[in-house]
Amino acid sequence: MKDFLDRSLKKITDASIRAAERAQKLDSFSHITTKESLLELVGKKLKDRKIVLVSNREPYAHVFQGDRIKVIRNAGGLTIALDSIARAFHAVWVCYGGANADFKVTDPQGLVSVPPGEESYQIKRIRLNRQEERGFYEGFSNETLWPLCHVCYVRPKFTPSDWDTYDAVNLKFARAVAQTAEKDSLIFLQDYHLCRVAYHLKTLRPDLITVLFWHIPWPNPEIFRILPWKKEILEGLLANDILGFHLKYHAENFQETVGMELECRIDWELSRVERGEQVTRVRSYPISIDFEDIYRQSGSLAALKAGSELAVEQRFQGLKLILGVDRLDYTKGIPERLDAFDRLLIAHPEYLGKVKLVQIGVPSRTGLEDYQQVVTNIENRCAELNGRYGQEDWEPVLFLKGHQDFNTLLPYYRLADVCVVSSLHDGMNLVAKEFVAASDNDKGVLVLSRFTGAARELEQALLVNPYDTLAFAETLHQALVMPAEEQKARLTRMRNTIAENNIYSWAQAILSDIIRLAEDQVLVKS
Repeated sequence: MKDFLDRSLKKITDASIRAAERAQKLDSFSHITTKESLLELVGKKLKDRKIVLVSNREPYAHVFQGDRIKVIRNAGGLTIALDSIARAFHAVWVCYGGANADFKVTDPQGLVSVPPGEESYQIKRIRLNRQEERGFYEGFSNETLWPLCHVCYVRPKFTPSDWDTYDAVNLKFARAVAQTAEKDSLIFLQDYHLCRVAYHLKTLRPDLITVLFWHIPWPNPEIFRILPWKKEILEGLLANDILGFHLKYHAENFQETVGMELECRIDWELSRVERGEQVTRVRSYPISIDFEDIYRQSGSLAALKAGSELAVEQRFQGLKLILGVDRLDYTKGIPERLDAFDRLLIAHPEYLGKVKLVQIGVPSRTGLEDYQQVVTNIENRCAELNGRYGQEDWEPVLFLKGHQDFNTLLPYYRLADVCVVSSLHDGMNLVAKEFVAASDNDKGVLVLSRFTGAARELEQALLVNPYDTLAFAETLHQALVMPAEEQKARLTRMRNTIAENNIYSWAQAILSDIIRLAEDQVLVKS
């Protein structure tokens, strides 16, 4: 134990050398889009327009901790990514406030400044009662649209009362935006929860430009056509001036769906849909992360110290670590990952006592039966593996269930020898990108499902079909024995990709299209 701590202290002592090396590496990315270059672009072209972000989930939550109120930064990929944009533009972020102290800190308009100590932008929180939560979020969003759009063989449910509540809550969001937004603001809507907001908002505030980014896959027309409210959903999405997807494939699926279901004109060359006087530009914008911020955080003294303490606390010394970080959702392929790990231990018994799978699981949609069953299955499978293979001083699986602050995840990313993302179907998956950005020590192998959007960009990851258990297990073995130089080479290539295609380049692509749209509107008015 003393030797391990001595080695850890030496690593921390050498941090200044690594900091200089990191600074040199970051200098090599001087040509990439940064927060500053993005602000310069917007300052020149959109200087008189404010940005309003709108999502179901909030980036920061206020919770009671005893008699005190604590601020928690939500660790979801969407909120982490967009937090950088909100801070850069001093935006207003409209969202649902669901934490128990959320409205104890807001003003009479439901506004609160974040992040703590910086207060660079404002959150406007919306109240939802339990019936609204159930019908809008748990019901139509996650029992209807979510399984409809993910090919994971879970049957969507079609409940008329859920649809009514979903549309009513979208109207509530639209009214909140209409009350908050300044004249000619840019409204940036997020994801499948808010399909109808633009439809309602255009009636209330026709001066606003609306953009919706769809974060999950869009299914092919044959799948989407079973939705009873397909016309209303499509009309809601086509009320946006710009509609964005991760992949061109999903954008094309959407346009094919519109062509089958509505009377409209589709311009495939310009990728736009014309319906009456409304023109919707359909684009693909692969989302990313704030690479530089995560890279710097990961190499900080605080992260190094946290990693050393975590390794001692969890007795990770001398073990190879395989890491999974996921919401506890049936789309994430966690049971398939556990099956592959089981097969690895059967085929390669030399790993017994020498490797540990750490599965961090963030509870999600806990009121839904399908999700309760996911958690039960994972817990039972982990217990079964530990019971079958466990030794006196070693268990093969550590299952950590609970909400995680992003700073808590960083030490796990740094300690992991292998990070596994085994989604059965995913729009992008930002955990994969976070792991690569956090690996400033050039250690670690990314094992990535072919069925993620990230697989299109991170070609140096080891790609797997999570349904093919035998091949999946052998890929885990390949990752565990990969030479250090190959790990470094693969990570370097992937870091370069993510650094260039970062959250600010994603925002710049969208804002450049908004700028062109705004300029076109000025020309029309003149």
